[in-house]
Amino acid sequence: MASILSRFTSIVKANINELIDRAEDPEKMVDQYLRELAEDLAEVKEATAGVMAEEKRCQRALRENEDQADHYEDLAKQALRAGNEDDARTFLAKKETLAGEHEGLKAAYDAANANADKMRKMHDKLVDDIEQLNARKETIKAKAAVAKTQDKVTELTSGQGASRGANARAAFDRMEAKADEMLDRSNAKVELNAEPEDRAAALEEKYSRAGMNARIDDELERLKAEIADES
Repeated sequence: MASILSRFTSIVKANINELIDRAEDPEKMVDQYLRELAEDLAEVKEATAGVMAEEKRCQRALRENEDQADHYEDLAKQALRAGNEDDARTFLAKKETLAGEHEGLKAAYDAANANADKMRKMHDKLVDDIEQLNARKETIKAKAAVAKTQDKVTELTSGQGASRGANARAAFDRMEAKADEMLDRSNAKVELNAEPEDRAAALEEKYSRAGMNARIDDELERLKAEIADES
């Protein structure tokens, strides 16, 4: 996820720097920038689809874990009703193993869900930026055309070369400033903070085994009580 966003940010920044370097013609620059943003959007769509698929996979794994845990508890109850306490203990041990996996699956799903949400927001922001820039495109082109006409008039009516050069530079400075503003508005600023490794969670399973038998006994007694209440 972080690599996807980092690569996308680099693409956008590279496009901006390249376009600023060749900003002599704002009309052409606007069209080129929108074409490159459309290409970037295609990449973001592909990346977003991949992240959303990972979110669905994690969600399915979490639900399967929960369904299996419920299934083994039901089997333990059936075993107790049949008088097979050892079988019930085996089923509860399996359920306990699934419970140990549940926390990791839940954390993976939460992270995948957060990543998918960030990618969707970035995708939607880029779509919105492109729509806004398309709406401004004709205005920018019109201003650039007026500036070019004005420069031509100044060149034809002024006999002072230095004055013509100063006027042209001022006009292009104004156009470049407007183009810079357009580019600044579309620069992606989404940053992902890398999730720190949860070493405590990794060690938890190591020490949780020591208390597994006690928890199984507690579960066994609880099921016995439930079955007694059913009688």
